[in-house]
Amino acid sequence: MPLSRSLSMTSLSGVLPQWEDDQLPVEDLLLFEVAWEVTNKVGGIYTVIQTKAKITVDEWGENYFMMGPYFEHNFKTQVEGCDPPIPAIRRAMDALISNGCQVHFGRWLIEGSPYVILFDIGSAAWNLDRWKGDLWDTCNIGLPYHDREANDSLILGSLIAWFFKELTDQLGDKPNVIAHFHEWQAGSGLILSRSRKIPMATVFTTHATLLGRYLCAGNADFYNNLDKFDIDKEAGERQIYHRYCLERAAVHCAHVFTTVSQITAVEANHMLHRKPDVVTPNGLNVKKFSAMHEFQNLHSTSKARLQDFVRGHFYGHLDFNLDKTLYFFIAGRYEFSNKGADIFLEALSRLNYLLRVHRNDVTVVVFFIMPAKTNNFNVESLKGQAIRKQLWDTAHTVKEKFGKKLYDALLRGEIPDMNTILDRDDLTIMKRAIYATQRHSLPPVTTHNMLDDSTDPILSNVRRIGLFNSRMDRVKIIFHPEFLSSTSPLLPMDYEEFVRGCNLGVFPSYYEPWGYTPGECTVMGIPSVTTNLSGFGCFMEEHVSDPAAYGIYIVDRRFRSADESCNQLTQFMFSFCQQSRRQRIIQRNRTERLSDLLDWRYLGRVWPDPFDPEPNPEQKGYILTEGFRYPRPYSVPPSPSASLHSTPHHSDVEDEDDDEPYDEDEEAEKDRMNIKAPFTLGAVPDGKKDQPGESRN
Repeated sequence: MPLSRSLSMTSLSGVLPQWEDDQLPVEDLLLFEVAWEVTNKVGGIYTVIQTKAKITVDEWGENYFMMGPYFEHNFKTQVEGCDPPIPAIRRAMDALISNGCQVHFGRWLIEGSPYVILFDIGSAAWNLDRWKGDLWDTCNIGLPYHDREANDSLILGSLIAWFFKELTDQLGDKPNVIAHFHEWQAGSGLILSRSRKIPMATVFTTHATLLGRYLCAGNADFYNNLDKFDIDKEAGERQIYHRYCLERAAVHCAHVFTTVSQITAVEANHMLHRKPDVVTPNGLNVKKFSAMHEFQNLHSTSKARLQDFVRGHFYGHLDFNLDKTLYFFIAGRYEFSNKGADIFLEALSRLNYLLRVHRNDVTVVVFFIMPAKTNNFNVESLKGQAIRKQLWDTAHTVKEKFGKKLYDALLRGEIPDMNTILDRDDLTIMKRAIYATQRHSLPPVTTHNMLDDSTDPILSNVRRIGLFNSRMDRVKIIFHPEFLSSTSPLLPMDYEEFVRGCNLGVFPSYYEPWGYTPGECTVMGIPSVTTNLSGFGCFMEEHVSDPAAYGIYIVDRRFRSADESCNQLTQFMFSFCQQSRRQRIIQRNRTERLSDLLDWRYLGRVWPDPFDPEPNPEQKGYILTEGFRYPRPYSVPPSPSASLHSTPHHSDVEDEDDDEPYDEDEEAEKDRMNIKAPFTLGAVPDGKKDQPGESRN
């Protein structure tokens, strides 16, 4: 299966390893994966490389190494220092160290325990001006002095290229080196390695194009105008032209260029002027999240903890039934329009209207988990949790006294007089507790004191739509502008626990190259809303015949207007609110069974078609993907229209003779058999037409 050099790089010399065996000759190769987020959590790439580490180590063993920047705190808390297993790597590191650059080696303490090589950027910063000159001489890209992130990325890239030069000089012909670079921050290492004609194979993965993210954040009609943007002009106006040049140079210097989704492949073709050689969808380590049949119990446990928080947050206004309350959430980086928070808030306003008009007894509590600038928790939020705890202590004290009196009366053979079993002191304590819960203000929308309250996009839109957590509102909003932590004094839950306690994740993103948040919901058995502009949504549309039946609701944001997309999102949420408790349980079972589709065991090893023009379906390791689609459930989809009572005030208690046929064990077995069938990643079925804005080379 020979690897051929990209046509766009024929002008640069470089030797790629070639092999004809069916199996990857791991013993003759060294694989290096380079990313700014190795041991350094910044965004979604951290999740990609962390969750993929186990399956990569299983396949490559001692020949797999990750590379990234060194940060002292991260190294001390996440890495166990050790000596390199290969002497040539030790000698290459010593060459850098002898020239005043600090390089650290160890095992990253995550599942799989991969080796990591971390470069201290600060120790090599004195070389910055010289390396800027090298970059200019190589490809005429200049970096401004004030862009620290770009300068740091150049230092890291220069150190990595230097390391690879020393390493390949030490190794000679065997083993061959493959270097996989993620995103533009690592791209300078690829550019310099290729320009210096270092003999190694290179792969570059873009998880999102720089300019695409900026344009979408600026409310541009991005996907309908992909072929109309003046790329250089747009990058220059946003003062990221130098970053864009680094990204584009890395794309064109790589032997193999990949993206994480079909929608990003279309974008990269226009923004970076190169069509990806292969699409490599992001996966998850499903074993980490797997709870077997316990995930329903975990949902109940985590939901109970959410209910405790809600009791405190809405004290004095808790006039809704918590047993008929649903918990929706959106989470991620605070990119208001890119992440779809704008359309979500508008849809919540319309959902609130529908629930009130239909006199639905369901209440929806919506969490916005997006980090923003704050100075502390607000007093009202902390006070609410303190009052809840005080009420619990009061009720527990009275219960103990009540229980003892009841027990004594029963021992005497008497039925106690319920009017006298509580004495005056007990009644006084309870009345004082009730008076303490009275509040003259509405429950707060945000849990923290915001630094820019008046201009914050979420709070500004909450004021516009008028959702202030009043008694008449059926939709309540809680903005938590910090990532979740089990050590928080306000909402002491890890993100995973929080997700398991919710009923629906809503991620109506406009710009989302992949989308880990709905993927994490899926593997934890929580239904979610995504869009056909996210990599995850496109992946599910391609591989699942009826995503909504499996709890994956896909909003059309590509071929509908913003208002139409908002109405569709509103309808999805309103229909979800009309489901009975039994229907939600059935749907969670179906959602969780999609987990294997997102497992790195399936997504981690795929031979791309361009490298094997005549694939053999019987060949071991080849994943046949053409036309596979996960089927509709065999039972009736959990649509409210199929089995709801005629009145919206139906009970959550289901009749024994429910007319919805459903055998959990039988359906689970059928789904397990189907998921074992091979499926394709990125193949375009015959007859499928390109969508507007797509082009094919």
